[in-house]
Amino acid sequence: MKKRYEAKTIQEACNLASKDYNCSIIDIEYNIIQHPKKGFLGLFAKNAIIEIIKVNKKEEPKEEEPKKEESKDSEVSIEIDTKESKVLDTFFNKPEIKKETIDAKTLEDKLKHLFEVSCMDIDTVEVDIKDNTAYIFIDGEDAALLIGKEGYRYNALSYLLYNWLNSKYGLNVKLEIAEFLSTQKEMVINLIQPVVEHIKQTGWGKTKPLDGILVLIALEYLREQFPNKYVAIKTTPDGKRYVLVNEFNKKL
Repeated sequence: MKKRYEAKTIQEACNLASKDYNCSIIDIEYNIIQHPKKGFLGLFAKNAIIEIIKVNKKEEPKEEEPKKEESKDSEVSIEIDTKESKVLDTFFNKPEIKKETIDAKTLEDKLKHLFEVSCMDIDTVEVDIKDNTAYIFIDGEDAALLIGKEGYRYNALSYLLYNWLNSKYGLNVKLEIAEFLSTQKEMVINLIQPVVEHIKQTGWGKTKPLDGILVLIALEYLREQFPNKYVAIKTTPDGKRYVLVNEFNKKL
C-alpha cells in the first residue's frame, strides 16, 4: 500500500512526507486523496490526505536476484495458480447486496419521529418517492434552526439523510425546508446568468466557487441549459467547488 500523510493542509502533509523521506518537497510526486474542509461548529471538518506516488531520490542499485531454474513441477504450479485465480475472482466479484425498500408513508413516519425525539417544533413533514428520489418537505416554527446561517445546517441535514437513505434504500434525496431550496435556486440562477451568457457566446465557462447545496443547484440548472455540453463539478486545490461547462466530452 502506498504511504499516506494527513494534516490540516496539503502543504503541511507534504512537509511531513519530505521530512520522512529526507528530501525536498519538489522531489515528491503525490495524489490528493482528500482536500481539507473547515467543517461547521467543529463538525464535518476534514484534514488533507495525500498519497505518495514516487520520491525522486537516487537509490542504490539493487542486486539482481538469481534466476530460478524451471522445475518439472512448473505445469502443476500453473494449474494451481489458475485455480487460485478463480477462487480469488469468486471472492472479489461478490454479488451486489440487494437494498431494502421503503414507501413514502413509512419514511414520513420515521422522519416525524426523528423530529419529535429531537424536541424541535416541526409540524409538517411530507415525503414523496419518485424516480428513485425521496422528495422531502419540512416546515414548522423551528424550520429556521434546521437551515442555519447561510444554509450550513441544511447542507449537513441533507448530507446525513442522503447517507442514510442511499446506503440503506438506494434513494437520492431532495430536501426542501420552508421553501429554502426554492429561494436558493432563484438566487443561484440570478447569480450565474452572466456565466450562462458567456457560455452561449464562447462555448465554455465556469461559476465562482459555491458552497454546499448551491453548487448542486448550479450543476442541475446548467445541465438543463446546456444538455449537449460537458457540465461537471470541479474542485480547486484548496477544496472549493465550482461548475465547469465546456465542449470536452461533448454529448452527441
